[in-house]
Amino acid sequence: MRADRTPERAASARRLLPRALMAPAVAVLLCWMLVPLLMTIYFSLVNYNLMQPGEHRFAGWDNYAFFITDPDFLPAVWNTLNFLASVVLITLVLGVLIALLINEPFPGRGVVRVLLISPFFVMPTVNALLWKHMMMNPIYGVLASLWRAVGLQPVDWLTEMPLLSVIVMVSWQWLPFACLIFITSLQSLDREQMEAARMDGANALQRFYYLTLPHLARPMAVVVMIEMIFLLSVFAEIAITTAGGPGNESTNLTYLIYKQSLMNFDVGVASAGALFAVVLANIVSLFLIRIVGKSLD
Repeated sequence: MRADRTPERAASARRLLPRALMAPAVAVLLCWMLVPLLMTIYFSLVNYNLMQPGEHRFAGWDNYAFFITDPDFLPAVWNTLNFLASVVLITLVLGVLIALLINEPFPGRGVVRVLLISPFFVMPTVNALLWKHMMMNPIYGVLASLWRAVGLQPVDWLTEMPLLSVIVMVSWQWLPFACLIFITSLQSLDREQMEAARMDGANALQRFYYLTLPHLARPMAVVVMIEMIFLLSVFAEIAITTAGGPGNESTNLTYLIYKQSLMNFDVGVASAGALFAVVLANIVSLFLIRIVGKSLD
């Protein structure tokens, strides 16, 4: 009887040891995730204004109702969805096209690839300043000079088309990421299959639609999922260039939460907005995970 229990105890000890070693890291990770979330939930249920820090009266759902009924709420949600869809679409289409061009051998391809990927390593703040002062300035910007060169009136991008301006600068920064994923995926494309299709009479468009595009389905799903998760929290480009304006034309959920917290000093309403953004991000993530899962089947 004892001999039978000895192997079971040894196996149990072997299973317990990895869990015991991982327990401190898991505990720290849970604290790091749960403590800020629980504090946010607490502040969203109380009246907490930084101008009156001593008063923490219970507010219930009042902060959520105030945030949702804010006149800037629906425009911020629409701007967020419009921004997400536009940036993802631009990076997907241009990323695939540029990846197809860069994938073909030509002199200096290595240098071009390095230059193509470099915008992704630019900090968001630097990216915003670059586009605001060097590219989109209506007086001395590069785009203004190009407009004058063809006899057109320069456009004040950040005033006349604020949301489009933010979409352009964020797309420029995330386009290298999509290109990198697609170039890596194209390296594993079956060349013999492509050559057989060409010899059978398939033109370039048919080879792209029936061979290249299905091969890029998985990396495209991954790019969409990663970009949408990160783009939900875009803030620096809006804060530095348009400040959410004119009016609320370029205000997204992240910047609306910022205005509630640091401009209105209302931590309770800002916390309610942050939880709404968390719920929205989780809904988007679950939806995208289902898309990725289907593409991996």
